[in-house]
Amino acid sequence: MKKKWLLPIFASFMFFTGMGVHDAKAATVADITNTAKSYIGVPYQYGGTDIKTGIDCSAYTQIVFSKLGISLQRTSSSQYQQGTSIAKAQLKSGDLVFFNTSGSGVSHVGIYIGDNNFISATTSSGVKIDKLNDPYYWGSRYVGAKRVANFSEGEVKDAEIDFSVYASRGEVALKLAKQLKLDTSNTNSSFPDITPSSKYAGAAEALKKIGVFTGDENGKFNPGSPMTRGQLSKVLVEAFHLKQQGSAVQFVDVPSVHWAYNYVSILASNKITVGKGDNTFGVNDNVTLVQLDAFIQRVAQ
Repeated sequence: MKKKWLLPIFASFMFFTGMGVHDAKAATVADITNTAKSYIGVPYQYGGTDIKTGIDCSAYTQIVFSKLGISLQRTSSSQYQQGTSIAKAQLKSGDLVFFNTSGSGVSHVGIYIGDNNFISATTSSGVKIDKLNDPYYWGSRYVGAKRVANFSEGEVKDAEIDFSVYASRGEVALKLAKQLKLDTSNTNSSFPDITPSSKYAGAAEALKKIGVFTGDENGKFNPGSPMTRGQLSKVLVEAFHLKQQGSAVQFVDVPSVHWAYNYVSILASNKITVGKGDNTFGVNDNVTLVQLDAFIQRVAQ
């Protein structure tokens, strides 16, 4: 999704406690849900605000909305004072949902993403997806919802990828080459779309040399294109020579006939991925920078 730079007048619509709903014309439902899901797997830390070391629930919502130019207060209780109250039956993707997990009022916040699902930073599993009406926990602790922004239904096109959130093939090459400690001094790239002056030249050529990247049907590397989670699973398995550990692991969106099945199963069996928290892997989702860093960190342990 292409980041939309808003006019300075946008500042007058930024949220403060008690104010109404922002008309997020520059953001879509896909923007908010994809951005929210891009942090799945980030660990929880009470009071944490750093995605590398851990975040709490309100820091998570604050970070996600800030990516779309929308300001939220720091705590769940103060975020509950923002926006407009929404009935449970009227929830839309992007609404904030609040819970009483402490017994003393609002203490947890998440983001509704449709189909009775919400995503939040949980103390037990970090950022993950849960059912809003879960009878064993969340259902009985639900307090209410607030709409702090209206998101359009527009679709995100491949040409509109926001590379401040998503990982390009070039960025994947740079991070892999660094982790593998490859010699990247040869910048005379054999890929026709990478010049010797490109910052990706050395990394792309080094990875080609060890057989990780071979180029598309035209031999191009496409450094400015996104990479799907399925494609990354193949790259990681081949780059780090990973093998299946124990029985195969299957996600509902990666059947055994899928081309990426073996690669995804190998990642899961090596505890490099647990999927998206809803029994799917997100095989066709574009890899985020956060996910890329998490995958590489886990595979290197």
